[in-house]
Amino acid sequence: MKQLLSGIAYLHMHRILHRDIKPQNILLDKEGHLKVADFGLSRSFALPTKNYTHEVITLWYRAPELLLGARIYCTSVDMWSIGCILAELITKQPLFAGDSEIDQVFKVFKLLGTPNNDVWPGVTRLPDFQASFPQWDIKPPSQHAPFSSKPSATTDVKDMLDKLLVYNPTDRLTAEEALSREFFTDARLTCPESGCFTKPERLT
Repeated sequence: MKQLLSGIAYLHMHRILHRDIKPQNILLDKEGHLKVADFGLSRSFALPTKNYTHEVITLWYRAPELLLGARIYCTSVDMWSIGCILAELITKQPLFAGDSEIDQVFKVFKLLGTPNNDVWPGVTRLPDFQASFPQWDIKPPSQHAPFSSKPSATTDVKDMLDKLLVYNPTDRLTAEEALSREFFTDARLTCPESGCFTKPERLT
């Protein structure tokens, strides 16, 4: 996880959104060195951000703002995907395995609650938000049984999970913030002799 966050922090520092972070795009060699792969959906970004397509990121790892039709977004969409991967490492199964966009929306809502303007200012103005959505109580992911019963889900891990899988994109941890957490204090980041980062030949 530390190597993944380091790679994504490097991309974000260079103003690149990956936009398809999922286990299949994370490669490990036999020494345990991690590489982030498949930049087919990646985009450079600038501030202020501009409109992008919301039809990016494999469905199970897609941030709620994208599911609800947002076209202005930034690095927080990658961080949601990382939160989903962290949850998957804990439970050994995908957290939100929807079979359609609306099924994916409801799987997120059932776990985290139906968002409102109190927890996510402006959510009701997103293109695909509907006032008729079923209502589930707001609750952070760490309070659910899949995480509360797992020995690997320490207090630090659950706290980081709650701060990655949070509705409001501006409240989500950045990659740099995640790396600075106490959870990674003793985590050794190993790198090949050539260095931790190998730039892809071409970014689209």
